[in-house]
Amino acid sequence: MKRKRVSAFFAFAIFMSGLAGCSADSTSGTNEKDGNHSDDTVTIKFHTHGNEASYNWAHTIAAFEEEHPSIKVDLVILSEKGDTQEATQKLDLAAASGEQMDVLMFSDPASYAQRVHLGMVAPIDEFIEEEGYTMAEEYKVDTQMNGHYYALPGKFNPWYVLVNKDHFDEAGLEVPTDWTWDEFIEYAEALTTDDHYGVYFHGPQGDGWMEYLKLALASEEGDTEFIKADGTSNLDHPLFKKTLEMRVKMEKEDQSSVPYTDIISQKLHYRNQFFGQEASMIPIGSWMNTELGGTDQFPLDFNVGVAPYPKNDLSSEGYTPVTTDYMAVAANSDHKKEAYTFIRWYTTEGQMVQGKNVPSWNEVTVDDLGSIIDGILAETVSPEKVDRDALVHVLQHAQSPKMVAPVSYQAELYKVIGEEYEKLILDDQGIEKTLENMQTRTQEIIDHNQ
Repeated sequence: MKRKRVSAFFAFAIFMSGLAGCSADSTSGTNEKDGNHSDDTVTIKFHTHGNEASYNWAHTIAAFEEEHPSIKVDLVILSEKGDTQEATQKLDLAAASGEQMDVLMFSDPASYAQRVHLGMVAPIDEFIEEEGYTMAEEYKVDTQMNGHYYALPGKFNPWYVLVNKDHFDEAGLEVPTDWTWDEFIEYAEALTTDDHYGVYFHGPQGDGWMEYLKLALASEEGDTEFIKADGTSNLDHPLFKKTLEMRVKMEKEDQSSVPYTDIISQKLHYRNQFFGQEASMIPIGSWMNTELGGTDQFPLDFNVGVAPYPKNDLSSEGYTPVTTDYMAVAANSDHKKEAYTFIRWYTTEGQMVQGKNVPSWNEVTVDDLGSIIDGILAETVSPEKVDRDALVHVLQHAQSPKMVAPVSYQAELYKVIGEEYEKLILDDQGIEKTLENMQTRTQEIIDHNQ
């Protein structure tokens, strides 16, 4: 059945690409039909959602080609805007039309997992075994699916808690270096004044930003998603219930979090809430590193602190949600070895050369990390207002949980869970009824998709 679904997908995509008469846009300067510059040089095609401004490709690829003169990289930027949805659509069309593909970059676990299931991505276990390293020792992010590795992780964007250090000083609070969710609740209440809330949660909303309903779950090593790795529901997990209880307590009882009704009706955004000093704390991903010192659009008028993602128990190790770029080898590539050589270089020393993100590579030293952060903050308006050492410390010690591959019906789940949460937070039903409805509706979706 799976093989039939894959074939149907590609048949449809080929049909659509024929109608559209288009394929991926390329920034390539290479036109050789055979993909080779010479008998000794192999050209690999690299399809990515990342644009030049965000990824510094010209400099990065030049450095790779200098180190590996027998491999040339033909860059195919799928969206000049860096739009991941547009890029994914163009990638699927390019695959269906039989375009040469060697290296593929995915921006999120769902896109990565779906293309693995569709047969677009080759396993790279043999190359890893040949080199003799283990993924857990080499990288901070787990990319394993169904017992195999299909990608190496690029950047390392763990979640953390951004804090308004001026608000902390006014409340007589120290920015924590280790804390629990229970302490987080206490901090939020202590930080709340007539002028600002203690915390802003940017979700869930519009069937998205569901990370904010997995707060306590995400602090664990495994089973951090709504669906477990074995395909069964995880909504009966006590830490999922704890997150719902936290959200209700903070908004309804403590009144320390920005109300859900305000978030939806006023279309609030975390940047405005943080830089406008409307909230003292914001749990968010470290893609914010490039903006921490303020920008022309969001100037910084206060001192910024960085706290780690809270734990459920101080005695535990503690984990945090992490986003990365999944660097993969295309299944139909005729140059898999060379493609792997590129993704291995790019996810290690290439990340250092690129200088745009914190790498997932474990070989990055504290000094390396500090240099990367210094370079990132230097591009902001007021880098001196950011607690640079705290930022480095949090990023250095952040740990990624084990990956749970997204299910194909994830959007359906998000819609159901979001709807039931809205009933809860709008006082239409209690926590127990919310959990009951979520579990019942989720199980119906699981059964329907089996």
